[in-house]
Amino acid sequence: MSKGAPGAARSAVALAGFLIVAGLQLAAVLLALWTVLWLLPSSFALRIGVPLSLATFGTLAYATWRALHIRHRVPAGVAVGREQAPRLWELVDEAAAAAGVPVPAGVTVVADATAAVGERTRLLGLIAGRRDLYLGLPLLQALEPDRLKAVVTHELAHGSPTLGRWAPLAHRGRVAAGRTLPRISRRNPAGPALRAYAALYRRLDAPFGREQELAADRIAAAHAGTAATVAALRDLPALAGMQRLFHAEYVGPGWQAGYVPDDVFGGLLRVLAARTAEMAMLRAREPEPAGPWDPHPPLAERIAALSPPAAADPGEPAESAEGTESAEEAKEAEETKELVPDLPALGRALQAVAFPPRGRAVVSWDECLSVARTAEMEREAEAALAAVSRAVGSPVPDAGELLTLAADGRLRAAAETLLPEVPPEETAGRIVELLGLMLALAALRSGVARWRHSWTGAAEVTGADGTYLNLAELAAAAADPETTEAVRAYLTEAGVDLAAAASRPGSARAQVLGGLVNLSADGVRTDLLITDLGLLLVPGLPRGRGPESKRRLSRIAADGVPVGGMAASEGEPSGSPAGDGLALPGGGRFVPFADIAGVTTTAGRRKGWTLDMRDGPDLTLRSALDTDELPGGWSAWDEAVTFLAGTR
Repeated sequence: MSKGAPGAARSAVALAGFLIVAGLQLAAVLLALWTVLWLLPSSFALRIGVPLSLATFGTLAYATWRALHIRHRVPAGVAVGREQAPRLWELVDEAAAAAGVPVPAGVTVVADATAAVGERTRLLGLIAGRRDLYLGLPLLQALEPDRLKAVVTHELAHGSPTLGRWAPLAHRGRVAAGRTLPRISRRNPAGPALRAYAALYRRLDAPFGREQELAADRIAAAHAGTAATVAALRDLPALAGMQRLFHAEYVGPGWQAGYVPDDVFGGLLRVLAARTAEMAMLRAREPEPAGPWDPHPPLAERIAALSPPAAADPGEPAESAEGTESAEEAKEAEETKELVPDLPALGRALQAVAFPPRGRAVVSWDECLSVARTAEMEREAEAALAAVSRAVGSPVPDAGELLTLAADGRLRAAAETLLPEVPPEETAGRIVELLGLMLALAALRSGVARWRHSWTGAAEVTGADGTYLNLAELAAAAADPETTEAVRAYLTEAGVDLAAAASRPGSARAQVLGGLVNLSADGVRTDLLITDLGLLLVPGLPRGRGPESKRRLSRIAADGVPVGGMAASEGEPSGSPAGDGLALPGGGRFVPFADIAGVTTTAGRRKGWTLDMRDGPDLTLRSALDTDELPGGWSAWDEAVTFLAGTR
């Protein structure tokens, strides 16, 4: 018997316990139901038997099925066949042989910097199914062949029978339970017992889960080499961190502004090449725990278990200790490219699947980054000007009007009204910041300035010819009423149109933060999306179509809420196109945060909220018995309520 066989058997038995708990729960309800019916007069028991059974046992049985039903979500990607990438498949075949497992049925390249084996199991992993390998394109782009070999071997080795015949079942069950049980709704009547047993299952399974991860590391090291495996263990979390940074700083802002770069993954390569110092810092850092269902031991422990000498200096790549020459590294990088012929073409095909434009304009990286930065500034300026307009009691649409307020002292008075508890020095700084923002926007809109981008740091506004533009000095002078008009004359002579309008693209989207399904809005069933600019209320579907409502709201969230839809004039029907021709999805109604003066939370069995609208009747939202959420929906709503209650 293998050393790990007892642990594997214990985990497998603990997994079967979920079905036992579910069965005992159903049996207990059935016994209670029969007892009640037996105590009642026979004629009365016959009349209420069927309705009572459906209301109790039937409801619990359906809830149990919903709780334990495994939802197989296939990540968006591009399947790569043997004829398309024979060398990649050769690597997978060899890794499967080393792990002692069957070769995966397919290989799919996905967008995230990750590797995983997906299996279509049933009954919480008790019944095996089709296995597919999912490889992140960033791994194919950035990892050397030996490191990629180590990553693939580790993932396949999760299903290795090395630790006992029950080890593959234990791993399947752990993955299935970790994917299914955390999603059980709080309102599911079968949930409390299953969640309570899940805590016991995690305690029973955790030791073997850690042992299985260490065994997968050993198999990978035996096949790909210890140095390559240690380097891969450091590379994976570092690549994932760099990809998050890349999306947050480069892709996300343009995506939200209605643009998508024509070569997303090429941009990631540029960031990786330009930010080697940050990559080295991430490689040396212990990654954050993935969650309670993650069986991976700490990175330092995994590296120490493989090769303590290689782990002596976490910041130094393993290859440096072995004296690898730069020429050899270049050769290995070239071999990585050959694993998949024409990797850039694969990147473009994957981009079409993972980043479908959905009405966004596909442009060069330079244009995408420029419009994204400008859109961020315009949104910040729009919120600031709205606040100043309310403080002075008249519209303040542009930089020209803001300079007029600065010249006669009303801008300072408005700032003191909006920031009553802020010290005078800080208030003066805020005024200069706002003026600098508006002057930069006016220069950009007039074509006098442009963005200069960098893959290593923040972009900056320069003159149209690339020369230095000292907007901070101009903003400081504009904040002084004695020199405001001199600044106006200087900018006008330089060709800056201080009244230039925003050039917001018609396909711009608000960023969706979360969503709630099946609320009541003024007594009408409504679905809700929380965005960074306001709330989108979408007419709900009839009761009983909750899953469909959730899928519909997820699709709307994925597409994004058109910014243009917020600009529709008063009296225009909801869902109709605004000035840019984009309609709000689902016949929805958008409520900007700027139009909400405050929010009041009403206590009771079902929580409710009353939004105090600046213009028009108040809006009352209330949760229902079947209210559900998109991931992070309630958290996003709580943050929105806190913001509206505390800053208005």
